Amino acid sequence: MKSNFELEIYQQPQVISNFLKRRMTEVAFVGEILRARKPRFILIAARGTSDNAAIYAKYLFSAINRVPVGLAMPSLTTLYRQTPDLRDSLVVGISQSGQSPDILAVLEEARNQDALTLAITNEPDSPIAGVAENIIFTDAGKELSVAASKTYTAQLLAIATLSACWKNDPDLIDDLIYVGDHLELALGVHKAIETIAWQWRAKDHLAVVGRGFNLCTSYEISLKIKELVYMLTQSYSAADFRHGPIAMLADGFPVIAIGIKGPAMADMHAMILEIIERKAEIAVISNDNQIINELEHSIPLPANLPEWLSPIVTVIPGQLLALNLALVKGYDPDNPRGLSKVTRTL
Repeated sequence: MKSNFELEIYQQPQVISNFLKRRMTEVAFVGEILRARKPRFILIAARGTSDNAAIYAKYLFSAINRVPVGLAMPSLTTLYRQTPDLRDSLVVGISQSGQSPDILAVLEEARNQDALTLAITNEPDSPIAGVAENIIFTDAGKELSVAASKTYTAQLLAIATLSACWKNDPDLIDDLIYVGDHLELALGVHKAIETIAWQWRAKDHLAVVGRGFNLCTSYEISLKIKELVYMLTQSYSAADFRHGPIAMLADGFPVIAIGIKGPAMADMHAMILEIIERKAEIAVISNDNQIINELEHSIPLPANLPEWLSPIVTVIPGQLLALNLALVKGYDPDNPRGLSKVTRTL
């Protein structure tokens, strides 16, 4: 019998399709508001998996919409009572459940300062949806697994759709149409992932390396493996990896690298070659044929996958790897120890 986590991984193409059919008009309306209000900066409050979605938003809104983005420090509001000046900004709360008190507190303070506020959540009746002026409902359906899969990619899609609608760029909006197809193809790597999981079943540590738009993917894959497999797993930017952490690589050290065609690809290719030279065991998630053909453990993705949308797709192999590592190590992916579906932090 398949776990809820596996079932929900496979629901993601349909979730993506449903969002684009049902929510584009609402997102386009928020885009119109942003074009009219012209926020001078964006501050995003999130925790856990949603924090990784916020990293994607940080790259996307900065690159496509040319607005500087920062990640909020909720404790400045909840513990220190020293919230920064949020006037003329957009403050975004991202939360699957919409219940975390610290995210709510940031949005409430933003409303007190007359900042523009937005909630991105899978629960339209949640506290953060009640306090934000604008809501994007991710519409992923109930997620039974403790470890997030479909709610994460739905958050990424909501962010990507908002960025494209805010820019009002028809080419970017057209790119969104094919995301569901890309996800379907990505699910086809499951057998290859099972092989990697079996070969890495005795490992107790792992590094995940990405760069640019896919830095968020390295963080999310690392988090999923920590949650379900209890491995000492760390994510890195390829640039930061060179500044010290690469020294830990030795014969057989497992590394996942994410290399998607685009401006970051040349540096990621160089990083991959450096990792290979140190005799680490590397698995590469890529849509670059040169990379795919060079390596034993390559996880191929669609060649026409746009880099700016790729994190919605590149995380799929990481979710499948977390699932399969848990299974080969004898863990229940639906009941990770010491975790619950809703976590409330102050």
